[in-house]
Amino acid sequence: MKWYQMEAEKVERTMNTDIQTGLSDKAVKERQEQYGYNELKEADRPSALLVFLEQFKDFMVVVLLAATLISGLLGEYIDAIAIIAIVLINGLLGFFQERKAEKSLHALKELSAPQVNVLRNGQWGKIPSKELVVGDLIKFSSGDRIGADLRVIESKSLEIEESALTGESLPVAKKVQPIANDDIALGDQENMAFMGTMVTRGSGVGIVVGTGMDTAMGQIADLLQSAETMVTPLQRKLEQLGKILIVVALLLTLLVVVIGVIQGHDIYDMFLAGVSLAVAAIPEGLPAIVTVALSLGVQRMIKKKSIVRKLPAVETLGCASVICSDKTGTMTQNKMTVTHLWSGGKTWKVSGTGYEPQGAFSQGDDTVDPKKIKSLHQLLTFGALCNNAELLMKDKEYIIDGDPTEGALLVASLKAGVSKAALASQFTIEQEFPFDSARKMMSVIVKDKEGKRYVITKGAPDVLLNTSESILWENKQQYLTENNKKEVKNAIEKLASGALRTIAIAFKPMKENQQIKSEFEAEKDLVFIGLQGMIDPPRPEVKQAVKECKDAGIKTVMITGDHVITAKAIATQLGILPMGGKVLDGNALSAMSVEELEDIVDDVYVFARVSPEHKLKIVKAFQKNGHIVAMTGDGVNDAPAIKAADIGIAMGITGTDVAKEASSLVLLDDNFATIKSAIKEGRNIYENIRKFIRYLLASNVGEILVMLFAMILGLPLPLVPIQILWVNLVTDGLPAMALGLDQAEGDVMKRKPRSPREGVFARGLGWKVISRGFLIGIATLIAFMIVYNRNPENLGYAQTIAFATLVLAQLIHVFDCRSERSVFHRNPFQNMYLVWAVISSILLMLVVIYYPPLQPIFHTQYIEPRDWLLVIGLSALPTFLLAGSLLSRKKR
Repeated sequence: MKWYQMEAEKVERTMNTDIQTGLSDKAVKERQEQYGYNELKEADRPSALLVFLEQFKDFMVVVLLAATLISGLLGEYIDAIAIIAIVLINGLLGFFQERKAEKSLHALKELSAPQVNVLRNGQWGKIPSKELVVGDLIKFSSGDRIGADLRVIESKSLEIEESALTGESLPVAKKVQPIANDDIALGDQENMAFMGTMVTRGSGVGIVVGTGMDTAMGQIADLLQSAETMVTPLQRKLEQLGKILIVVALLLTLLVVVIGVIQGHDIYDMFLAGVSLAVAAIPEGLPAIVTVALSLGVQRMIKKKSIVRKLPAVETLGCASVICSDKTGTMTQNKMTVTHLWSGGKTWKVSGTGYEPQGAFSQGDDTVDPKKIKSLHQLLTFGALCNNAELLMKDKEYIIDGDPTEGALLVASLKAGVSKAALASQFTIEQEFPFDSARKMMSVIVKDKEGKRYVITKGAPDVLLNTSESILWENKQQYLTENNKKEVKNAIEKLASGALRTIAIAFKPMKENQQIKSEFEAEKDLVFIGLQGMIDPPRPEVKQAVKECKDAGIKTVMITGDHVITAKAIATQLGILPMGGKVLDGNALSAMSVEELEDIVDDVYVFARVSPEHKLKIVKAFQKNGHIVAMTGDGVNDAPAIKAADIGIAMGITGTDVAKEASSLVLLDDNFATIKSAIKEGRNIYENIRKFIRYLLASNVGEILVMLFAMILGLPLPLVPIQILWVNLVTDGLPAMALGLDQAEGDVMKRKPRSPREGVFARGLGWKVISRGFLIGIATLIAFMIVYNRNPENLGYAQTIAFATLVLAQLIHVFDCRSERSVFHRNPFQNMYLVWAVISSILLMLVVIYYPPLQPIFHTQYIEPRDWLLVIGLSALPTFLLAGSLLSRKKR
């Protein structure tokens, strides 16, 4: 017998589970040992050997190895072996980094894995879907991804989109009743829910009947998980730069050989000189270091509560000029508390904060008993009945399982002594029409002990007012007049002006045997009961975060479903709405075209009473005006806007799986301040990459020029290929990686957003590379010429001096690269990674110079102490000469 043919009770018995309490920890452990984790087998990863060999596929490395092979054939065995050894070491570093990046990716997949709401030991709680076992009970609602194959045992307007399995894009309505037919297609199994499919509407509960490879998804081999390798725009630019540098290197090689032969030099010597130049022109470590910087940046962002799902987002974050953020939960604490109630022209206050069900009701100075006031009692009772939230006690603290707004209504009713358990004995919920952002309402059909049936509806006050034909006034039902409507609207405005969000409650009695088939039929001709006014206090850190974003040239826009006056009050409190800033509501937004919105959107700071569908319009309008837009969202309907935004941001706590999958960034704490931290980190990662591009390329320009000028002047080679390669891969590598760990400059959040069209060499970087490189090359050449002219017989000693000068000049220059201004602008000891990297590089240089077994390999000799004064003096010149001129220019 198939699962879909069984009654829910039989599935429960067969699975040896309990729909009231779920599985015990012992049962879960036994089943995990028997069936393993609930995950699909991944495609085979490439072997470690293959990953290692992949390190040598880079065209730069191939050119280098070819040149090395030729020099080996020409008899330079020691050089050839040494160069191959250094390339192998670099390959090993790349291999270990790739393995580390793979582990990071796996950790990210773990962090962003779907969570499921499971019943175990009588308690509902969230766990990663991979920990599900057969027999588990899970509940799910709109926007959730189904974590395993389930037999649905409870369905409330449940619809699931199953295109991943069936190819059918239309959602399937789910039911609970068994299906008699045998061997029916997946798409027709209307009481089953399958792993990997998406809930598009309603809610439900199911028993897990299949996990991992035993699911319908697991049987489709083509849908095995695979990790997508993302290449960022910057990495693409650097790849193109690498190819240009290779062409430059080959042209320089040819030029040197031609010049040398014309000058009468030996062809073999000229070829070696050409190989040296090729090695100098190619920044071998650059691609690896960019990958390392991005990887380290992503790890830092995880520590700051933001998961980067798509690597290009790291770069785009630095360009963000507008943040469109949800209010509830992101800018506020998402701990709604009902503080005011209104019905029939009267207002009551409710004391107590948070979710603790302790508080009193008062009118003016008098305390009242809500049970003795019919309309007030009805307002609270119906607010609790039309409600899916649960109040739980966890770690001696009250928490809400469900929507915070519903939680606030539930706590308010509990303060009046109306509990869900008591209501369950008096009322039976027969049908539910879940909340829908388009309708802005939720309804239930209930039956009381006497058999009377009612529709109870809660939702946006203005919407409920339009669908009501009567109102409770002074505990009596009367026709809803224009005066009544005016009174209600005044009450809404008064509550909203105090930053309160208002929810309206309405009902209607049903006729005997009346059948209601749709929400539209249910939600008309209602009796308006009253309003519940609640507040969600702003997060204390958000005001400062908004100010920092403003200083950084980033506009913060608040998007909310709240009333215009409430939205205005909170936006003003948080410093979002400036004097003269516009507030636009959903009705005005609906009436506008994207083109009309474009004309005014730069002056709008608050969008109130909007539905998720409006978000896409807002994103497009800002983008058409040239902005780089970050958009937050958590629901299914937010996904198109999240995807369309330049940086889509999903909520990690309240966000649906659909929203998370559309996003490029997930906030683990749903906090606006985390977006600010992510932008700061994104800016810093990009600046750090620019720092080591500046450092590496200036070093390479210096190496090229010292070789080229020596050739033009008819001098011997100041450096041999093995020395240049040592500088490029070993001496430059450690400080460049340390630059990738540099802290953000103090003014990083006071600069305007970077243009996405900005080139790698923008903001004077190209000039800095050429000018510093030129000076490094000249300083090295001068050191070489002074020592060589002093003793032309000892070329090796002059080359060692040039090698030491080049290394030290670059290691001093690395501190200049930390700032856009000058070497004096930042404390060198702020980045101790860099200090230790420079010390390590100096020690390695001294080992190569003074350790006898390495001297013949690297063509080095013992340097006399007096010559170190020449080396240090000339090494410091390139950095401090320009720094001094910059400082004097600033003083003027």
